[in-house]
Amino acid sequence: MALTHRLQLLLEEAQYERLSARARSEGRSVGALVREAIDLAWAEPDTARRAAAETILAAEPMDVPDVAALRRELDDLRAARFT
Repeated sequence: MALTHRLQLLLEEAQYERLSARARSEGRSVGALVREAIDLAWAEPDTARRAAAETILAAEPMDVPDVAALRRELDDLRAARFT
């Protein structure tokens, strides 16, 4: 990948320190972390959907209640917010 655009970005001191520390701990550049953050935050919709589907499909199977029991559980949780 050819890097062809330069970007000037102003950060607060605390932001830069966190970013710089993370870059040092991972043996990467600050720029590489910023590029990765951009890719993660603004992934193409198909890429984001694909990643979400892969995460769901890779999850361990779990027991799920029947629809009526699940609806009652959700109703109870919602009602508890107002008591």
